[in-house]
Amino acid sequence: MLKLHLRKMSSSSSQNYAQDFVNFLNASPTPYHAVHNMKAHLLKYNFKELKETEAWEFGNQIQPKGKYFVTRNNSSIIAFVIGNKWTAGNPIAITGAHTDSPVLRIKPISNKVKEKFQQIGVEVYGGGIWHSWFDSDLSIAGRVMCKDEKSGKIVSRLVDLKKPLLKIPTLAIHLDRTVNERFEFNKEAQLLPIAGLVNESKGKKTGCCGNEDSELSDTQFSSIKSIIERHHEDLLELIVKEVSLPSINSIEDFELILYDNKPSCLGGLHQEFIFSGRLDNLTSCFTSMHGLSEAADVDLENETGIRLMSCFDHEEIGSSTAQGADSNFLPNILERLTLSNAEGYVKSLLLESSAKSFFLSSDVAHGVHPNYASKSEEDHKPELGAGPVIKINANQRYMTNSPGLVLIKQIADKAKVPLQLFVVKNDSPCGSTIGPILASKTGIRTLDLGNAILSMHSIRETGAARDIASQIGLFKQYFATYSKTYDDIVV
Repeated sequence: MLKLHLRKMSSSSSQNYAQDFVNFLNASPTPYHAVHNMKAHLLKYNFKELKETEAWEFGNQIQPKGKYFVTRNNSSIIAFVIGNKWTAGNPIAITGAHTDSPVLRIKPISNKVKEKFQQIGVEVYGGGIWHSWFDSDLSIAGRVMCKDEKSGKIVSRLVDLKKPLLKIPTLAIHLDRTVNERFEFNKEAQLLPIAGLVNESKGKKTGCCGNEDSELSDTQFSSIKSIIERHHEDLLELIVKEVSLPSINSIEDFELILYDNKPSCLGGLHQEFIFSGRLDNLTSCFTSMHGLSEAADVDLENETGIRLMSCFDHEEIGSSTAQGADSNFLPNILERLTLSNAEGYVKSLLLESSAKSFFLSSDVAHGVHPNYASKSEEDHKPELGAGPVIKINANQRYMTNSPGLVLIKQIADKAKVPLQLFVVKNDSPCGSTIGPILASKTGIRTLDLGNAILSMHSIRETGAARDIASQIGLFKQYFATYSKTYDDIVV
């Protein structure tokens, strides 16, 4: 039996992983930041970046025992390690996660003033528990498209303002005595953050020329209102300072997201919890990243397969985007890897690899809630801290079946990682994941699993510290041994 030199998990290493994860969460307020930090981690492990715009020739750009990653839109990333004995038609061990979470995004025209309050227009993204955003200290992060003074090109810069800037205030109970019975609000009119008080000494700004009705010369004409007309100047000045731009005029556009300014942290009487936003689903991004990087060199000399991690944007809104799981991102990478290693264009080898491969669709699961235990199916109550949860649904909202369950059990037994089982109640709705999307798109056998959390889609979710190490251990074992395990289970 193959002996793996993988780091043994102790309580101290478990805590280290949890603290590392907290640090990752605090540095990753947006998908752009998450992918940036994942790239930095992979580079530290000697992965090399590839570009979709360039040719990948086996033996040149990619080669046996090579470690690589490629991004799309800077919000999705795929990383892979090629076994020394890889040939087209061999298996690929794949994990999948998503980088996005339900958030509030700043609208293209966000400049609002009401009752002498400066307000920011926001748009809901995904299915958040929006009442949890009220009365939280909110900051702003994202990416800014700006002019590079040296090259004259438009480039993308990450920005994180890292300070409490906004607040969505609730109405005082004295003005709404029913607020504790039901909390209802209009998402367009009342989920609107305040950003400051109007500074009347600055005077009213009427646009780039001081008179919005005046005609613009050809050199002044802009097909879209200028950035300073669309957004509060005070916000733009904060961005200019943070990104070290010469002036507001350097900003062409941006994609900015609101997030809870309160840092992610370990909590509980024994620091057994992780309190944070974005556990859904930066949890699986972090654990799959570590699983791949730490297993990358394990018995790579004899590896016949490929070990691959994928993290996609836009899962929370259906995945049907250029960088979502329903795009051609993963199929394109699989095709490049398989066919670049084949003699000529042998399509059947890609299909053969797909038939031998396996996809672990990893997204967080619903842990049993002590105050709402009746919401869980009585025999399937995932506990926080008790290991990854295998998600099963007869209506195929999750893709787990018996052969996949047997396979993951064999891997978990070797890694000594406990697993749990989850199904929803028959009278409850069931969410879904990227698993069914990619299974139907590629034909690759798929299983859904993830760590249990509470308050999924809240601005502040709760997970278990020890589950981070458990899932990393499972993923490490999966990447290191799948190619030697898959054909033991005959379907």
